Amino acid sequence: MSCCPDKPSFVFEGEPASTMILLAHGAGANMDSEFMQAMSAGLVAKGYQVMRFNFPYMQANAVDGKRRPPDRAPKLLACFTQMLDIAHSQPKVERVVLMGKSMGGRMAALLACDPALAARIDRVICLGYPFVPLKGGEPRLEPLNECQVPVLVVQGERDKFGGKEQIPNWPLKAEIELAWITDGDHSFVPRKSSGTTEAANLARAIDLSSDFID
Repeated sequence: MSCCPDKPSFVFEGEPASTMILLAHGAGANMDSEFMQAMSAGLVAKGYQVMRFNFPYMQANAVDGKRRPPDRAPKLLACFTQMLDIAHSQPKVERVVLMGKSMGGRMAALLACDPALAARIDRVICLGYPFVPLKGGEPRLEPLNECQVPVLVVQGERDKFGGKEQIPNWPLKAEIELAWITDGDHSFVPRKSSGTTEAANLARAIDLSSDFID
């Protein structure tokens, strides 16, 4: 049974390909947000097939229009695992890359901490990793440091959940790749005075992800 039974909770984009990117949304915007659609379109243009999906709480929001907080991690991870099964069942798929925006990236890294699941995951890409809660606290490093597959973190320099001034001071393991998006906030949007644009920053994130996958 689908984790989100009331309405289709996932979509495929692009032609069948050997590499499937399983793209998870963040806490506040669903799989059809502008960010998610832009990332998916850019990755499809690179020759990948992309599977976007909603976590259960966000799918329920889409069905009745009510806003709900994110589900607890076990429910999110159960849905992510189900989507991983579906991704692997598609024609031509030889490897699956997990990619997630914010909370989705943290769940992707957590999923790949499990050795049995990691055997079915090629790489993890975190877009705007939520290192620290907005209310403060210790950085959430364990999902990254304990991940069993290669990890790329693509982070805006001004990300309020962990930016260029904070992250270099934290004990991330050396194998984690960290790439910066110029003057980007949590969604890679720069200030007008930065000399770059949101479109350029998204294109940069797509290029970084493609290089890491290939």
